[in-house]
Order: sequence, then C-alpha cells, then structure tokens
Amino acid sequence: MQPSSEALDTLISIKDYIRWGASQFSEAGLFFGHGTTSAIDDAAAIVLHTLKLPYELPDSYLDAKLTKQERKKIMGLFIRRINEKTPSAYLTHEAIFAGLRFYVDERVLVPRSPIAELIKDQFSPWINAENTHSILDLCTGSGCIAIACAYAFHGAKVDAVDISENALKVAEINVKNHGLSEQVCLLNSDLFTNLPGKQYDLIVSNPPYVSFNEWQALPEEFHAEPAMGFKGGESGLDLVIKILIQAERFLSKQGVLVVEVGSSAETLQKQFPDVPFYWLEFEHGGDGVFLLTAEQVSEYHELFYKSL
Repeated sequence: MQPSSEALDTLISIKDYIRWGASQFSEAGLFFGHGTTSAIDDAAAIVLHTLKLPYELPDSYLDAKLTKQERKKIMGLFIRRINEKTPSAYLTHEAIFAGLRFYVDERVLVPRSPIAELIKDQFSPWINAENTHSILDLCTGSGCIAIACAYAFHGAKVDAVDISENALKVAEINVKNHGLSEQVCLLNSDLFTNLPGKQYDLIVSNPPYVSFNEWQALPEEFHAEPAMGFKGGESGLDLVIKILIQAERFLSKQGVLVVEVGSSAETLQKQFPDVPFYWLEFEHGGDGVFLLTAEQVSEYHELFYKSL
C-alpha cells in the first residue's frame, strides 16, 4: 500500500485519519485481537498514540487539524500495519492492560488476557485481598499481569517468572516505568524450577496453551509474536499440566491457582473429567480461564502426575 498525495492533502483532522485508516484496514483484511477489537479501534490507537493524546479523548478534539508532519507519521504507521501485518501495539510500542500502559515489542506477546478483569476485581470472591501477601505470575512476558496485581494488592510481594531472558528485559522496562521495583521481583525460571522455597496466596498464569496445528492456522498477525509464547505442545497442554503438578508445593493453604488455557479448555476438561475446574466468567469478553483451590490442587495431584 502507498498513500496518494491526494489522501495527504484531503485528510486533515483526527477524525479523518481514524476513519480513513479503519477503511483501509478493513479493505486489507487485517485481523484485530491484540488489544483492539475492530478496525476503528486499531486506527484510533495508532492515531492517538502518534499524537500523544489519551485514548479517552473527548469528541470535541476529533475535528482538530493535524500538521503535515503528524499526517506523514500516522500514514507511515498505517502503511506498515497493512503491508507487514504487524499488530499495532508493536508499531506504537504500547498496550493497555487492566487500565495501565505497558511498553511492548516483538520480544513478548501483546497483553490481552481476560485475567485483567479478575485483577481489577482483586479475584473476588475467591481470595481475601487483605490476606493476600504473596503472588506468583508464571510466564509473565511483558510483566503486565504481575504489575497489575501489584497495583491491585498494594501490600503483596509479586514474583514474576519467565523462561525467556528477552521477555524479562521487557518486563524490567515496565516494572521501572511503573516504579514497582521494590514490590515486583523478576526471575528467570522454567516455571517453578528456579524459585525459592516459598508459598504463594495466589498463583496466576497465562502460559503457552496453543496446539501446534492451531498455531499454524492463526492469522498472520499472531506470527509476528514470539512463537514460544503460544506453543503448548501437541495438545496445547504441556505446560499447563506441569503447572498443575508442580503448583501443590508452592500454594499456601488458603491459596488459589488461576490459569488461562483459552482454546484448550475443552481438551483439558476432557482429559480430566473428574476435576472440578471452576471456569470463570467475564463481563467484558473472554473465556478459558480456570480456578482451583490449593486443596483441590492437592487432592488431584496424583491424577495430574499420572497424566504425564
């Protein structure tokens, strides 16, 4: 795609560029699901970020005229979004999660988990916020879940774990940007392997859970993200089952385990039909997230172990 000089001359306002960008995105058949849900949202994210304006911009500003330099910069990002099929969050290096801003790049998945809704509600009614002193975020990626938990549970220490050193470098940027270095500890570990012998009141994880065949069939935008953030083995459950087995030693007596398994939810329930996974519901969309108490994790530990 190359914009015509006529487009640059006739598109003047913020509203013009959001509308035009959305039309071009729809015509190009782009996929939206990396923090935005539609062509309009995607175009607006690029335009407003480029102009350093808030996403909650009052309508009265939409008719504001743009300078020629601003128009060229926006147009350049539109062209990249279409030609490269790159998620807009990688172009702007920004994603919103649980109402918070995060730096992102191609070293991490773009934050978009429905777990954000649970965090904002302090995982109520399943845990008591006042009695939540230690939290573990497995497969932290950009650090968005760990950092959002730190905001939601001011008195809790949060350990954020990832096997990818590159991902942890991005998470470190976000921890520093949010001023949470004293509350959030980043650890390089393959799940629980390198963790200190401590127990957590909440273990939360959005691990790789996509089967190989499903990953191959995903839209092009997903393949711009690190493959290791998706691939969960033949069934998609390799890491999920490891978490179920190993979590027993790391949960406090009153602790809960919350794991997103997305499209592999049906596969997991079929593999363990007797396990009472509590499938959480979301007001703002999303599914495939289960909750188990520490007691349940312990009760079914042998069953999980035998499945390997």
